[in-house]
Parts: sequence; C-alpha cells; structure tokens
Amino acid sequence: MVTRTFDERRARMVERQLRRRGIADERVLVAMGRVPREAFVPALIADRAYDDAALPIGQDQTISQPYIVAAMCELLMLGGTEHVLDVGTGSGYAAAVLDELAASVVSVERIDLLAERARRVLEETGHGAVDVRVGDGSLGAPERAPYDAIAIAAATPIVPRELYDQLAVGGRMVLPLGGSRGQELTRIVRTPEGPEQTALLGCRFVPLVDG
Repeated sequence: MVTRTFDERRARMVERQLRRRGIADERVLVAMGRVPREAFVPALIADRAYDDAALPIGQDQTISQPYIVAAMCELLMLGGTEHVLDVGTGSGYAAAVLDELAASVVSVERIDLLAERARRVLEETGHGAVDVRVGDGSLGAPERAPYDAIAIAAATPIVPRELYDQLAVGGRMVLPLGGSRGQELTRIVRTPEGPEQTALLGCRFVPLVDG
C-alpha cells in the first residue's frame, strides 16, 4: 500500500475532487492546495482529512466536503480585495480558505468550544487575522458591515434578512437554501433593484440555528 504525505493527498484532492469536477477558479484551487485540512479535523480522524466527504468535528457539527468549500468560494467570485463574512465557523477550515482569497474575514460561530478551537488552529496555520466571534450567525456581525461577500455554512429555508442587509450593493451571498430534505447552493447578489437569486448546486447542510 502506498502511503502519501498530507501534502501529496492535498494535491491529489485538488486535482481529482476539485479541478476534474469543474472548479475552474485558479485562485480557489491554489488556496485549497495551501490550507492543511488535516489541521482542522480531530486528530483521531486526521488520516481521513482528504476524503471526498464531510467529517464530524464534535458538537454535532461537521467540516464540509472539500468540493463544497471550493464551490462556495468560487461562487463568491473573490478577487482578493473583499471584506468577507463567514457564518458558521465550525472547524475554521472555510474561514482559512477565505482568508487566502480575501482581504479580511469575520467568522461567527454560536458554539464557544468550536470558536475557541478554530481560533487556535487558524493562528497555528497562519490565518490568525481571521476575526472569530461567538454569536448568533443568523444575525451576522453588523458592526463590521457592509460585506462584499457572505458565506453561510448552514441551511435556511429563506434568505436571512439581517444578513442580506449587511451586504454591500453588488455584494454576493452564497448559502444552502432549503429544508431538511435537501438544499440548493444558491448565490444571492444585492443590486439596487433588489436581490438576484440563482440556484446552482444540490447540497446538504446542518440548519442555521437562531440563538
């Protein structure tokens, strides 16, 4: 059996799980190739870090499948100058990828333990500039709005008004829209005339929880 290093597994993930499945934004591919996913999963399952799957991280939460993280980042259309809100920090992995792609990232997590762990790992992996906050993700972080992009890593049947209002005009929000039977990864663009909504990909996330 061939034993691959984490660097080799990460490169293989980028090619097989992302590029071959249609992720075309080279900045996203480079970012996914830089962030060590193994650092963001529990040590007992680090060997599974590059599985093509979501993995448990404790507190009934998961780290998203690499393809979904990459797809959300690509749909946000980040050029490197944006101020981004990440709703649902979880492990901190998506926040780290966003930190590679944007100028600044604010990340909100409702579970204290996960937020504390994410801060530590983000610091250890060179992403200590991410502003991790404990709070109700459905309310965002209005004191640091407006945001050029918002990534929501939890399902909701409707677009949260509080979060939409924190988008700059021209800003993009990507979220899993739907209920317990499944959702669609959807991009919302804030325009002067109102929201433009495009459903792009089937997915399944844990629900966005108020409070």
